[in-house]
Amino acid sequence: MTKRKVFFSFHFAQDYWRVQQIRNMNALEGNKVVTENKWEEIKKDGDQAIKNWIDENMKGKSCLVVLIGEQTGNRKYVKYEIQKAWDTGKAILGIHINKLLNNAKPPAPSRKGFFSFDAIDTSNSTSLFEPKDSIVIKTPSGNSSTEAYADISESLADWVEEAITLKDILK
Repeated sequence: MTKRKVFFSFHFAQDYWRVQQIRNMNALEGNKVVTENKWEEIKKDGDQAIKNWIDENMKGKSCLVVLIGEQTGNRKYVKYEIQKAWDTGKAILGIHINKLLNNAKPPAPSRKGFFSFDAIDTSNSTSLFEPKDSIVIKTPSGNSSTEAYADISESLADWVEEAITLKDILK
């Protein structure tokens, strides 16, 4: 199977380390990694510069993958990315990543954040894809980061394909 090109949407400051774990799974071809310095450079040029960067990097992607941490649902640019993906006909998939460990000493998971695609202003919000099997990472023993990582690693490409298939059906 060819790797799908996706755009990863996430809370940069809080979840960068967790997102890198998912990128390193190498199951998908994601947008280029932005370093903290580059992100600060883009931000200093203002709101439109950030939107231009998002727009440019979302081109050619078939799916938006929202990696949901504790505060992702409150992020202005995550909301923009979701709306942009919706408006340009991309599949949309959300995955909670709170059980993955961060790079703190000692490493720790985070609280599960509230997140909903319902806030997007669309004519038919039922078309947005939020897979029940993937939006909540199921781990047999509870809070194991290893199990959460394995679940995402094993399922990520399939979840993206499922999101794309659903989007195509609902067109």
